[in-house]
Amino acid sequence: MTSTRITPPDPSVWRGRTDGDAPEHARWHQGIADDAATSAGKGASGVELIGFSCDEGVRRNKGRVGASAGPDALRAALAPLALHADFVVHDAGTVVVPDRHLEDGQDTLGHSVAALLDTGHPVVVLGGGHDTAWGSYLGRTRSERLAGKHVGVLNLDAHFDLRDADEPSSGTPFLQMARADQAAGREFDYTVLGISEPNNTGVLFRTAGELGVEYLTDEQCSLRNLDGVLETVDRMLARVDAVHLSIDLDVLPASVAPGVSAPAGYGVSLEVIQQICRRVARSGKLALVDVVELLPALDVDGRTARAAARLITTLVHDAVTAPCDALNDENSGDDHA
Repeated sequence: MTSTRITPPDPSVWRGRTDGDAPEHARWHQGIADDAATSAGKGASGVELIGFSCDEGVRRNKGRVGASAGPDALRAALAPLALHADFVVHDAGTVVVPDRHLEDGQDTLGHSVAALLDTGHPVVVLGGGHDTAWGSYLGRTRSERLAGKHVGVLNLDAHFDLRDADEPSSGTPFLQMARADQAAGREFDYTVLGISEPNNTGVLFRTAGELGVEYLTDEQCSLRNLDGVLETVDRMLARVDAVHLSIDLDVLPASVAPGVSAPAGYGVSLEVIQQICRRVARSGKLALVDVVELLPALDVDGRTARAAARLITTLVHDAVTAPCDALNDENSGDDHA
């Protein structure tokens, strides 16, 4: 018998300064909707949030645990930020995996993500270790809204996370996706930006090559090479109907993101990561985001949580105000398996 459960959002986390009730005063903590039906109703723009509280994937991957506290730390960092667009926020609570039932937790997350995607709003999953991404994948493959769509995965990460291991972990989710796509007759379309060459073995580079993964190293993702980075993003956007964006916060330099399982000795600047997020969100193809590997107990001055919150609010704002909505174009998936 599993102890995985979904806990409702903690109202005490969603708090912050209140300057007034008019739209020009709005902050995230004031934009919370009562339920998904409210956030989806009357054509309102919105975003769906769900947390994944689990340390098991990182433990199996022999990393530093503590990301189970990440979802509420991310909510708390988002709460006081201003809303500069008219949208509502639905918080679906947190999938809590207090024991070692990782796979059951991912399955539960998958069912929740599928239902949230079918509201028609972008979904943001607050992790958790990078094993969160497999639960996100299960959700998008179960979603009626994304049925028949060609979904590309863009991972902002220092690691490929293509490890071939005896059991699933935070190091295996994208190899799991590749194998599941192959079994289902879908194309595995995977791009990674920020790879740390010293932190990925030769076998991981070989696996990436065999799977046709497009990637840029952290050194290639410099601000000076921003045009080249965005060209890589544009190539992916041109060939997909929808995007599953996965942000492992260890892609950022340790000075910006100290509170992660594996702090980066080099990393990709926040400026570059921000521009990548804007490019994806403004394409109208952003369906799903997971933000992972935040360890609040190790986060100096809340730096990592604040940086993550800045990226999330940028993504959501740009996605809900995108001039086109390619994802909800009924004909956009006709040419893909």
